[in-house]
Amino acid sequence: MKSNRIYRQLVALALALTLTAPAMAGIVITGTRVIYPASEREVMVKIENKGNTPVLVQSWVDDGDENTTPENTKAPFTVTPPVNRVNAGKGQTLRLMFTGADLPKDKESVFWLSVLEVPPRSKDGQNQLQMAFRSRIKIFYRPQTLPGDANVAGKFVTWRKTKGGLEAKNPTPYHVSLVNIASDKEGKNIVAEGGMISPGETQFFPMKKSLSTIYPSYINDYGGISPTLQQVAP
Repeated sequence: MKSNRIYRQLVALALALTLTAPAMAGIVITGTRVIYPASEREVMVKIENKGNTPVLVQSWVDDGDENTTPENTKAPFTVTPPVNRVNAGKGQTLRLMFTGADLPKDKESVFWLSVLEVPPRSKDGQNQLQMAFRSRIKIFYRPQTLPGDANVAGKFVTWRKTKGGLEAKNPTPYHVSLVNIASDKEGKNIVAEGGMISPGETQFFPMKKSLSTIYPSYINDYGGISPTLQQVAP
């Protein structure tokens, strides 16, 4: 089928080429994450072509393996349209639909939305290097009856010193994401890189300094970043 041939061509380009110049990418995804409430039939995601030329865009969802292709993904989501052309300066709305799966009802599940763009071929027939750019953002599938508030879940993370860094335990049913860890409330003195702490899990953060207080910069549902003063247990 023609659509399968397009899938293979686009994915082959995505896997073969490394994104070395993000500024060249024309397609921009609105938002830094997608929240998918379990009660919703579908969720909309807006993309926009900020470039000067039309591009072909393919979108799919995976379960965290960045080498997953649209043909072998097992994520329980469909994206409509899966392949489309977006003209320069124009936008497109992607519809994410949960297809049903036995996911936990007592905590969030995380998936990834991939948006792959390929620029058009040169009309003059000259040989040119075509760069395929892929953007990936997280999808948080959120059951209806979870207690607490995802936007303040970071405040409940407990930190303790361990050899070579810090251990952070997330007791909440939400995924807690942080940009980095600083030693000052202005966030200028970065002492450790960020990451994501899954519900009920413990994550290690390498750090050279030994501190009794830290300022992790947590990311909320809207992409906002808030440094939070927290104590570090010995």
